Amino acid sequence: MDLPFSLAWLVDEAAASPGPERFLAELGRRLLGDGLPLAGGALTLSVPHPIIARRTWLWRAETGAVIEALAFAAAPPIDAGREWLAGLGPVWEERIGVLPESPLLGWAGIGDEKGTGAFGPAEADRLRDVARFAAAPLSALAAREARAALLEAYLGRRSAARVQAGALARGTGETIRAALLCADLRDFTALSEVTEPHAMITTLDAWFDRVAGAVHAFGGEVLKFIGDGVLAIFPVTPAADKAQGDRDACEAALRAIAASRAGMAHLDQVRQGQGLTPLPFGAALHFGEILWGNIGAADRLDFTAIGPAVNLVSRLEGLCKPLGRSVLISGAVAANTIAALVPLGEHALRGIADPCAVFTLPED
Repeated sequence: MDLPFSLAWLVDEAAASPGPERFLAELGRRLLGDGLPLAGGALTLSVPHPIIARRTWLWRAETGAVIEALAFAAAPPIDAGREWLAGLGPVWEERIGVLPESPLLGWAGIGDEKGTGAFGPAEADRLRDVARFAAAPLSALAAREARAALLEAYLGRRSAARVQAGALARGTGETIRAALLCADLRDFTALSEVTEPHAMITTLDAWFDRVAGAVHAFGGEVLKFIGDGVLAIFPVTPAADKAQGDRDACEAALRAIAASRAGMAHLDQVRQGQGLTPLPFGAALHFGEILWGNIGAADRLDFTAIGPAVNLVSRLEGLCKPLGRSVLISGAVAANTIAALVPLGEHALRGIADPCAVFTLPED
């Protein structure tokens, strides 16, 4: 069977596309090679994500560039693909499937001076064939994107990428350097005793939003929520200068903790206006090597971090209340930052052999 350039690719190779952006760009390029007068294309996929409802990739034929637009679950529904395509020329669009969340594939044509003439009957028939042949590879692509969105929501971006790459064996992992952040609410048990469960969940969500939002904003990743506690890491990224990579991770962690404190200060103002008590918290920062990988039972794994650095940051956070500070910072982080910190001396930490040099923020 002698198929056009684009249809043969959809049958033989498209399912192996590394991602939606490459799929759209390659399909658009091949359609141009088949003689279709295209100005651009758009591909929209629904994703099972707590924040993002749909992802749309937009391809411009003139440059071959692909950009991405996000539609958020809490926002009014928009059709980013159609609106963008309409700015390029006449639009042809088809949903690849019968469900409302099925992939949506659209193209902008190069019209005449009146804005018409791009998609006559022959061109429309060819694009319908493209949509029909695209159903199978798009189904596989959408399934991969859905799996990636779910893993990222529950594991975090970096950990999800490792799991998807096949890092599944129990006891396997890699040693990385990272700044670590450990934080939890003060007097959470007493608060939960006098707070209705649904209200307590809302309170925890508000707390986690401030901490996790700050962590993610500065390139970190939340590894775990434990009750009212958070464990997050800021891995050292490959850099020409090892010391610079260490400094970058520690500076990112310090910026994240400053943003978390600002967010919680605003949340406390809102809560006081509602007649609710403030939410005091403690947080600690440390820097060191961690083993990042799979730990758990034979049939139930957790992708997390362990090691002396994790133990130390947890113990250091436990000093916040006795020392009357909301943020404590280890000497390892202090050695990797130019930020002005206040020394609090050396302190023994439970289960840690050597005393730890402890610092705090000037405003704490």
